[in-house]
Amino acid sequence: MREGSAPNFAPPVMEGAVYEFEDENGDLLELEFLGLILHNDRRYGFFFMVTEDEPALSSGEVVVLEVTAVDEDGQPSEFELVEDEAILDEVFEAFKEAAKDLYDFE
Repeated sequence: MREGSAPNFAPPVMEGAVYEFEDENGDLLELEFLGLILHNDRRYGFFFMVTEDEPALSSGEVVVLEVTAVDEDGQPSEFELVEDEAILDEVFEAFKEAAKDLYDFE
């Protein structure tokens, strides 16, 4: 099992885990899960959009989604895109610090 370098970080259990999400238009997107940060009593998931040209385990732009609902086991079940730039900057910096031993950031 992979481990992050911060107590507020939950890394992916399995490297390269890809999940399907439905966007507001009903289109399906494949996103690789990079980890979850607990920040100010909220949960934020970090993902990489997977395409034919950019498969799982490659690199690119990170998508940040806030967990808006959890299932009966406490696992995230619904997400919403983070659009507030200030929050996005805060949580991405926390993610980079927590995941610095797992990922290279430019």
